Amino acid sequence: MTPFTSPARLATTGLCAFALLASGCANMSDTQRGTAIGAGVGVLAGAAIGDSSKSAAIGAGLGALGGYIWSNQMAKKKAAMEQATAGTGVAVTQTDDNQLKLNIPSDISFDTGRANIKSNLQPILDQFAQGLSSQPNTEIRIIGHTDSTGSDAINNPLSVNRAVSAREYLASRGVDARRIQIDGRGSREPIADNNSEAGRAKNRRIEIFLAERATAAR
Repeated sequence: MTPFTSPARLATTGLCAFALLASGCANMSDTQRGTAIGAGVGVLAGAAIGDSSKSAAIGAGLGALGGYIWSNQMAKKKAAMEQATAGTGVAVTQTDDNQLKLNIPSDISFDTGRANIKSNLQPILDQFAQGLSSQPNTEIRIIGHTDSTGSDAINNPLSVNRAVSAREYLASRGVDARRIQIDGRGSREPIADNNSEAGRAKNRRIEIFLAERATAAR
């Protein structure tokens, strides 16, 4: 009979494994690093779920499949988007959890109170769409925002409709719409002071995220 293994011991084992993985990450590629650390985190999750090594193994598998990585493809995409948006006011950044983020202000994206895409945004979305059909492991999210002018009854659907418009445009450029998640936050997540016109203009925006998920088989 297999000896009983406590969740505490599994957690300790997972922590040790995670520490070893982290210390060895310096010699790994981005993909290997993301997968290995994900697996270590998964072991801890498996230990919390059950009281056997089988649970830990399941957790390790889930961990390896989870998490975002910053691969060479992502780095190239960021460089391409920085070039495409140079001088436009669009901010292209790498987030703490390895997503590529485009913050697109209203003077590029949408007129006040409107959800139809402005012509200035089209070449940016064209560049963003390039190559995504051959990258099925990437995830896309579009989030719409408004300023605080008007009521939630107006702003909430407006923010969603802006995200919908961007998704439809990307779909028209060959990106599978089923891969694109959308959301609208209305005026709930300002990045500037709504008491000034300049601040309100910054808050009227869409954010586009591209992320590559680590997988066990890469």
